[in-house]
Amino acid sequence: MTTPRTIVITGASDGIGAAAARTLAKAGDQVVVVGRSAGKTRALAGDIGADHYLADFADLAQVRDLAEKLKANYPRIDVLANNAGGIMGKRALTVDGNETTFQVNHLAPFLLTTLLMDTLTASGAKVINTSSAANNFGKLDLFDLNAEYGYSTNRAYGTGKLANILFTSELHRRFHDQGITTAAFHPGVVRTNFAAESGSPWRHAYTTLLNRFMLSPDQGADTMLWLINGTAGMDWISGAYYAKRALAKANAQAYDAGLARGLWEKSEELVKAFA
Repeated sequence: MTTPRTIVITGASDGIGAAAARTLAKAGDQVVVVGRSAGKTRALAGDIGADHYLADFADLAQVRDLAEKLKANYPRIDVLANNAGGIMGKRALTVDGNETTFQVNHLAPFLLTTLLMDTLTASGAKVINTSSAANNFGKLDLFDLNAEYGYSTNRAYGTGKLANILFTSELHRRFHDQGITTAAFHPGVVRTNFAAESGSPWRHAYTTLLNRFMLSPDQGADTMLWLINGTAGMDWISGAYYAKRALAKANAQAYDAGLARGLWEKSEELVKAFA
């Protein structure tokens, strides 16, 4: 009998995270769901028989607490799916002093992953990062990670999604030899409550009849599930960015190895500053 995999999915209370959690639990995996909404997260966990944890990624103390609980309760983690994220409204800083979009989309999953690294490397884990084609709207400036200059809602989100891809490539470079495989992916434009509370013009598409032309959460979860169930080196390439189960072209900055290294170093500084 095959031992069930332990799969941690953040942002699992809704959308593609919830869809993937349902599919994986039905297949017999031990799914651990992480969400911000207590009601939605508990309801999903109850429906699929999964463990659940609550964490708001706008507060890095909650991310640290989450990591401690996961390390204590799961000696093996086969897959970490960093799926939590979102588009925000006007520029605002978190309690940690970081621009909210950047922290929620990049710094929080960066911190969670690095805090779990001993468990992940010992498990030969996959780390799957939910990015977006919106990375093409981003522009990463290592000297302005808090977007003090020229802030726009869409650019901030695009930069966060670009950071996901750079994090993926640098994670591969640093830890592939220790057993980590990793990929970032674009789920497509999915019919969820994404952007509904933001100040972005995108919220109109997600909250009007236009959403009937979007993918369902199950369709959006397809590439995530393909990466989780596939084998790096055979089905997909570790460190790369995918869409529709195929290699995808990203922002030109996504291929800058020096920028990826610099982002990792800056991210370490930022998360340690408020430890």
